[in-house]
Amino acid sequence: MHYYFFEKLTVWQNARNTTKDIYILTKKFPVEEKYGLVSQLRRAMSSVMANIAEGMARTTNKDKTHMINISYSSAIEVINFLVLSLDLELISPEEYVYLREKLEHITNQLVSLRKKLKE
Repeated sequence: MHYYFFEKLTVWQNARNTTKDIYILTKKFPVEEKYGLVSQLRRAMSSVMANIAEGMARTTNKDKTHMINISYSSAIEVINFLVLSLDLELISPEEYVYLREKLEHITNQLVSLRKKLKE
């Protein structure tokens, strides 16, 4: 089986693992949040990994950088929804810190990748 370049990127692998974590975490959210926070968190986190993949398929570094910027913005969106989930007591402080640290690591990796693409 052939592996695409994006699959070899540590940042994409980390986003993939965190996406799984978000899906597992949101399974325990109240039913009334199915179309609210559950949907928002899942779509935003899925967007992080999807935009990395799409970006690496682009032909120019300018286009790749643009997609990495979108991925970064989606990661920030996830952090925003985690803060809200914590405020609403849908997640524990420990769950929040665990995911927040993972997302901060991903955003740092995205910043590094963006810098490298701009060189």
